[in-house]
Amino acid sequence: MSMYNAIKLSAKQFAFEPKIENEEKLKKTSKYIIAGMGGSHLAGDLLKMVEPELDIIIHRNYGLPPFSAEDLEERLIILSSYSGNTEEVLSAYEKAGELGLSRAVISLGGKLLDKAKKDKVPYVQMENIKVDGVEIQPRSALALNLKSLLKIVGKEEKLKEISKLENNFKPEDFEEEGKKLAERLHGRIPIIYSSEQNYAIAYNWKIKFNETGKIPAFYNLLPELNHNEMTGFDVKDKTKALSEKFYFIFLKDEADHVKIKERMNIVAKLYKERDLPTCEIKVSGENIYHKIFNTLTIADFAAYFTAEGYGLESEQVPMVEEFKKLIEN
Repeated sequence: MSMYNAIKLSAKQFAFEPKIENEEKLKKTSKYIIAGMGGSHLAGDLLKMVEPELDIIIHRNYGLPPFSAEDLEERLIILSSYSGNTEEVLSAYEKAGELGLSRAVISLGGKLLDKAKKDKVPYVQMENIKVDGVEIQPRSALALNLKSLLKIVGKEEKLKEISKLENNFKPEDFEEEGKKLAERLHGRIPIIYSSEQNYAIAYNWKIKFNETGKIPAFYNLLPELNHNEMTGFDVKDKTKALSEKFYFIFLKDEADHVKIKERMNIVAKLYKERDLPTCEIKVSGENIYHKIFNTLTIADFAAYFTAEGYGLESEQVPMVEEFKKLIEN
């Protein structure tokens, strides 16, 4: 029940008050590289949504992006690893150190936090939250990570705003919608469609179905998919068997460009005419934070009940752990 309860209790994360250690060494800038993998970079994607004026590059690889020395020197390199032991992030930390670049760390512990303390690099140590005696997974720590990032980039007013969700965000309000979606999805593979501005939400949905639901899932963005992907679902007799396993989820946002909303409606119409199942999820809320976490909580519950429907454990990620052991050998 730990994943279910982690979702139900997720609003408590907004009470977390991030503190920057070694703050006097923190570089003041509006340009950032956020190095992180898996759940540890998802908050970076969301930060780009809520702070579009910032120049943020998300780096999901070893080392650093192949930028010029001048560009790298203008940026703060933020190393984000929930466990503190992600080897790609540790690689980025070391590379940034070799180049004499400004760094900041966000982590729960592990090697990364140890290095930051030793090197006197600015860092935020996230709160260690346990549910049913089990430490929450990185994908469940989005609020902790996002608040840490807002602190690092100096957005104090935005921190105050997001902290209000502790009292006015109700995860349980989205349980029934998530459960019904899981029932409709049973036996099918979800494909999530959104506008480009809601990329981070769509990608998070995919991750939740992969890690919590333990099923394949994919996403794509409009208008790009109108120029390629949708032609793969122009169902013909000889290819019908390839398409009938998919279920299309349209994330519809009233703030989207009018042409994007029109395109979504037309794509859904074309798919329905080809007997492809679709549904609409509204991206809505009283502010950007509610929009993000309302929608992602629907995905959390849908993924949880998807795993339940297949009789699968939703919390752990055994294939990821198996992979880590093999690559360490």
